[in-house]
Amino acid sequence: MGVIEDVYEDLDTDVEFEKFEAAVEDKVEQMGGLADEETAAMLIAHELRDEEADTIADIEPGMNDVKFLGKVTSIGEIKTFERDEEDAEEGRVCNVDVADASGSVRVALWDEMAAAAEEQLEVGQVLRVKGRPKEGYSGLEVSADKVERDEDAEVDVQVLDTYRVEDLSLGASDVDLVGQVLDTDSIRTFDRDDGSEGRVANLTVGDETGRVRVTLWDDKADLADEFEPAEVVEVGDGYVRERDGDLELHVGDRGTVERVEEDVEYVPETTDIAELEIGETVDIGGGVIETDPVRTFDRDDGSEGQVRNVRVKDDTGEIRVALWGDKADREIELADRVVFTDVEIQDGWQDDLEASANWRSTVTVLDERSDAAGGAADGASGPGAGTAGDDRGASETGLGAFAEDGQKAAAEAVAGETTGDDGSDADSGGNAGSGGATAATAERSAEDIEFTGTVVQTGDPVVLDDGQRTKSVETDASLRLGEEVTVRGTERGGTIDADDVF
Repeated sequence: MGVIEDVYEDLDTDVEFEKFEAAVEDKVEQMGGLADEETAAMLIAHELRDEEADTIADIEPGMNDVKFLGKVTSIGEIKTFERDEEDAEEGRVCNVDVADASGSVRVALWDEMAAAAEEQLEVGQVLRVKGRPKEGYSGLEVSADKVERDEDAEVDVQVLDTYRVEDLSLGASDVDLVGQVLDTDSIRTFDRDDGSEGRVANLTVGDETGRVRVTLWDDKADLADEFEPAEVVEVGDGYVRERDGDLELHVGDRGTVERVEEDVEYVPETTDIAELEIGETVDIGGGVIETDPVRTFDRDDGSEGQVRNVRVKDDTGEIRVALWGDKADREIELADRVVFTDVEIQDGWQDDLEASANWRSTVTVLDERSDAAGGAADGASGPGAGTAGDDRGASETGLGAFAEDGQKAAAEAVAGETTGDDGSDADSGGNAGSGGATAATAERSAEDIEFTGTVVQTGDPVVLDDGQRTKSVETDASLRLGEEVTVRGTERGGTIDADDVF
């Protein structure tokens, strides 16, 4: 046996010996005598072994025949097509998704293999696949030349009936997941390599275990306009891909997104504003204490962009958040409780930190503002209103005391408390009840007050916040946002008419 035969015998390949021998002879000729037959045979063997993919993630378009192991995660329906040749039989194809721990890939089974797949293949089976990788309509796919079941092999891929966010893994397909809509993006278009136009949009959904971006392709992109934040949806027949190190749930032609009547709670884990550092990508949340109008600007490429700044505050500090692109159009108002995810912390204006909410970020307005303001108003208007005997009633309103029509209404609700100095509800004669509330309110309709707080809104009125209470102030003084001041004057109807500001 010659050296070429020896190398071939040690090589586990489906390439016929005659083709291998011819490739060795061509290699010897190409190298101009720099390699003998044994060296050339070793080089050809090395090239053939390179096509043996260790994992699905190793497969790339442009490779020759590859061989790999994967678990079946979904089996598509057989589709028929007309071949180009005249009098040719109708073609058939069945797409099968297979996955390993590194990722997933779509395998196209043709004709007889397609028919066998429909009859014999099941989700969860492990296959040995040999085929040619290429860039397909929905990403990488392998056109199969040979497929075998391997009942002894094990592939660590989880196939579940229903997934939670924490269950998602790279390569999973046929994914059904129920989650709360946290954010939506507008539809974007792009050009494919074949000249056709593609469309894509995103939702972000969350459950009690986390959140995930849902990518909607082509006709499914229209679904992004059908849902609002806080609605609960079920994603069906999704598949998991990776982008910039994060898992995403993709919805293609077989996938669905539907509104469902289920209770799903998403609880964000936010970072305290006081702990933020430049360069971090974090989730933050707080009450909105300042909003700016949307501003437009021209990009270097001539297109127009837009940005809007809001300022939020939590128990540890406050920070300005820049909302870019479509996120600038989100309906965010003073005293809304908002969670911003995946924001980048940057060096902002006047050496302040700034959070940047870009395409990867989500903006979720929680439903606490109306409850807080409404609660303050209800507590002030009903019989026996204002049962707190100290500043606790005011502190509970704090930043949440802004009513939808402006800060003044909530401040009036706070000022409408009917507590006496000893903390009891009483009228001028010491009797409790709605008459006592009215008398007490009249008695306190005008009183001298001194209040120290941080300017959280300039203009008319100025709004001060001391971390517990929020007060509206009428003053001609020129004040800056973030400045701590003390005002002294007469409070009427919840607004301080300031005589002194210092």
